Amino acid sequence: MAKYASYKDVEFLLQVTINGHKNKVLFVEAGADFADVLLSFLTLPLGTILKILKKHYGDDKLHVVGSLTTLYDGLANLSIDHFLTEIGKKMLLNPKSSFEAECRELKLDVSDTQPTKYFVCEHLKCKKIRCLNICMYYDTARCGCGKTLNREVDMEENSEAGGGGGGGGVFTIKGASFLISDDLRMMPNVAVSIIHTLTNLGITDIDGAELRTVIFGFNEIMDLLKGSLVSRTPLSDILLNQKQVEHFCATPKFEHGVFHEKAKEATSDSKKLNLRLTVQKSTNKLLFAQSEVDFIDFLCSLLTIPLGGVECLLSSKTCLKNIDNLYLSTTDLIDNKYFATPDVKNKLMQPKLPSFYVSRNKILPLSEQIRPQLYFKRDVNEKDFLSYSDNKTSAMLYLRNGRGEYVKGPTMYMVTDDLTVTPLCMNSTLAILNGLKISLNDIKEVEVHIGLEEALSILKASLTSTFALTDGLKIIPMLTKQHKQEH
Repeated sequence: MAKYASYKDVEFLLQVTINGHKNKVLFVEAGADFADVLLSFLTLPLGTILKILKKHYGDDKLHVVGSLTTLYDGLANLSIDHFLTEIGKKMLLNPKSSFEAECRELKLDVSDTQPTKYFVCEHLKCKKIRCLNICMYYDTARCGCGKTLNREVDMEENSEAGGGGGGGGVFTIKGASFLISDDLRMMPNVAVSIIHTLTNLGITDIDGAELRTVIFGFNEIMDLLKGSLVSRTPLSDILLNQKQVEHFCATPKFEHGVFHEKAKEATSDSKKLNLRLTVQKSTNKLLFAQSEVDFIDFLCSLLTIPLGGVECLLSSKTCLKNIDNLYLSTTDLIDNKYFATPDVKNKLMQPKLPSFYVSRNKILPLSEQIRPQLYFKRDVNEKDFLSYSDNKTSAMLYLRNGRGEYVKGPTMYMVTDDLTVTPLCMNSTLAILNGLKISLNDIKEVEVHIGLEEALSILKASLTSTFALTDGLKIIPMLTKQHKQEH
């Protein structure tokens, strides 16, 4: 936490070119350290973004991010009794990034993520095999002897598993300069055609151009993260209009899309989830959905996906135009030679989830990073430690974490249109219907099957719509079509 607090003193010096007549940022010229922070937005899991925005702004001033805010809050309020493990709930609400090592090298890391920790049995004289009883991330699992795995084990000094850029920077090469447009298109600041550069940045009007020098600090970076999700012009909002974050423009409107490329990965035997929708006949309005554990685990998994992973899954058509532009900049506008290492670009374009976050029963085509093999060691003073190097006295670790599965069955769950999850209870269900003054004669149930394309559509809708199920499953057109067929 101390390091996170120290970031509040970090500042970036930016050269800003504005259109004075329209009071609009045309582009910003920034160094590699600022570009690295901006690219780090793509590494942040959706749940981490919600967590750090809540911490920075508080619930009262936090702008709702589609249905993700209510999904996160609902799972946070869900009793621990409904989760398979306490660790699972913690991992879900504080998701790790596979870029943890790289982000620790940033001039300013907004993720507020603590270094990965490992825990063994609290009992120093435990007779159980240590390498089989160790937990990653949190200290709440149980040892085979029944005691808690809450004694932290240190990593061997000088034992590292990567992180840091070979070119001196983190994601981009040290010393490089970049141009960044108001809607977060980014490209190297090099001597090329002015017209070509302005076109790539989406700039068509340079009348009244003025140059200013501004200081960008921790609060502005947080505003930029938030603005990138909810504003069409985040840099102008922050640097010129002096808008408060809660007054940013409305969340981008959800647009339907067909995900042909990813949908091709689905086969006839691909996993499908069953969902029972309760709708009002007279209006075709979705009241709530009933689901089993597998659909809830799918919703949980949405919080663990980094923004770059969302872009990859949705082929850069997320309705979050700023994030689309930033992601496409890594593929189309920034040449390979400006990245710190040859594999950085591919990692940003196709990020993997950390170990233990991908379920065996996954419906989305997510992949998990290959975790470097760790070995358990004990020195001559009988102090336990971990290392990435092996020797004759070390033992290979087998970690006792879950596998991307979070909630317990056979409980049925209720999911509202904004993805709020609660246990299904007959009394609360009737209370909802009575509160809405809807008679049983005006209600019907519809069974739907959630495959890969439907899952991708729900993911897309969750980013910008507070009616993620209605929009993601195209419920109104579906029910309208059914009604016409029946009559």
